[in-house]
Amino acid sequence: MTFDPHRRTVLKFSAFAGAATLARPGMAFAPMATGGNAAPLLAELGYSQVKLTGPLDDQGREALRLLMGMDENALLRPFRMREGLAAPGEELPGWYGTYAFAPGANFGQWVSGLARYYAITRDEDTRAKLGRLVKGYADTVGPEGKFYRDNRFPSYTYDKLVGAMIDARRLANDGHALAALKRTNQAALPYLPAHAVPRNEHALAGEDFSQHAWDESYTIPENQFLAWRLTGDPLHRRLGQRFLYDDFFGPLARGHNVLPGKHAYSHVNALSSAAQAYATLGDARYLAAARHGFDFVDAQSFATGGWGPDEHFVQPGTGALATSLVKEHKSFETPCGSYAHFKLTRYLLRTTGDARYGDSMERVMYNTILGAKNIQADGHAFYYSDYTRQAEKTFHPDHWPCCSATLPIVAADYRISTYFRDAKGLYVNLYVPGEVTWRQGGNDARLAVATGYPYNSAIAITVGTATPQTFALRLRIPAWAEGASLRVNGKPVSATPGSFAQIQREWRNGDRIELELPLAMRLQVIEDGHDESVALLAGPLVLMRLIEDGGLATTRRDLLMAKESGRGEWRLPDGGRMLTFPDITDQRYRTYQDVAG
Repeated sequence: MTFDPHRRTVLKFSAFAGAATLARPGMAFAPMATGGNAAPLLAELGYSQVKLTGPLDDQGREALRLLMGMDENALLRPFRMREGLAAPGEELPGWYGTYAFAPGANFGQWVSGLARYYAITRDEDTRAKLGRLVKGYADTVGPEGKFYRDNRFPSYTYDKLVGAMIDARRLANDGHALAALKRTNQAALPYLPAHAVPRNEHALAGEDFSQHAWDESYTIPENQFLAWRLTGDPLHRRLGQRFLYDDFFGPLARGHNVLPGKHAYSHVNALSSAAQAYATLGDARYLAAARHGFDFVDAQSFATGGWGPDEHFVQPGTGALATSLVKEHKSFETPCGSYAHFKLTRYLLRTTGDARYGDSMERVMYNTILGAKNIQADGHAFYYSDYTRQAEKTFHPDHWPCCSATLPIVAADYRISTYFRDAKGLYVNLYVPGEVTWRQGGNDARLAVATGYPYNSAIAITVGTATPQTFALRLRIPAWAEGASLRVNGKPVSATPGSFAQIQREWRNGDRIELELPLAMRLQVIEDGHDESVALLAGPLVLMRLIEDGGLATTRRDLLMAKESGRGEWRLPDGGRMLTFPDITDQRYRTYQDVAG
């Protein structure tokens, strides 16, 4: 396919097995399974199998430092207070407090984060803190569920608590987690709606909270199906089916774009429930919903991979994305959106083996979440990426918003997004410095990755094996990487952009793989019909112009003549500087440039 740098690339829907059955008008979309479990093609590795260095590891270490420093009594206080128990310690300010906007809503994800970091580090202090929080929480859960009374977000909070108990058990083998999960079910179920209900952001204060649809009951199924797999308790399978959002998934499965106007983060998060429903129930319509949903999101994404200006999807073809560049500073709900995006693309990559989902994951990682400011000890968190013409990085004005809970998880999950495996070998999805170890054919195997990518095009991978072993390595070649070259011990191997290059051979200790991904400069318009606003990309990186340099009007030709002047910095012919999002600190910047002609 010829790449036109002056037009936005919109991926077409791809055909897949069973697609012909999805297009019949008026077809009923039943929540029950039509088949058995659908095992993914690719498996995740364990958190401890992947060691990272550099900025990705730095972000995770900072997140763990924050979690370990949080006061346990303050974290437990909303649960104790609302249950009428003694509650030592002080309130966390902002969203989290006992009678605040979202009481205790972040607790579950902070526990999930601690479980992940224990799985990474095997640090006993981390595990001990996790255990104290799980037991302390379990001791607050009464059978009447007083915590959920007059709670604006019963479904949201319950869902995160279920995920926390799953993670505490599977990643840290916590002895109290499953009992706490059962008590959580008993307490919360009377306060949940009968089925997934749409989000109604115009609900008024004083309305029945069971119908107050700021809540997100449509995200519940993913964790319920995971809980069923972990415990075997049929209650979780029934709850997973009960809350499947078929009014949303049904039209998506048939190829109808029902995203416009919907809350962006929570509905992308809901697509992971569709993917998990396919894995659990074997119903291909849920896979269709997840795939089509991703396609609709991708078609209205910014060049950075972010989406949802002012937290909502727009109507394609209306110029709404271009309009948002004028004054909408809330361009992308970054930690939460990245959390949902990474989960969805992991599901789809593991299910289909399609490299496009790895490309999308990489784009979001380098251009959004990796540039997020670290969460402050007082609870101020980076919330929105700003793509306006007068943009800057800021913190959310409130303390402890939802993004303060998702950022630690995203940073931990880089490890399970970097590599995948099947019976034949290993898939390399993200090119980050570090190493991975795994068992192949009953023997130990290791890859060590040395690279300055994405600032440098060269990636060197060294194989470690005690004895010669035959297996396959598959390396993702990004769709934009025209001219990519791949060599094994100096001998060329085919590398087709937009696919996983496969190397099947007998590997020996010290074998060396050299991958070159030319970081070609290219332009992407904000959306079709608005060719006057373009983003400049180098490889997977979006280059953002610093406003302090002045003279922001330019031409396409001058943008494409930008030259790298240092790590993370490029210079334009007029002297203007362009930085990547992770390299911007307090400078004002512009993501899209105004071009003449």
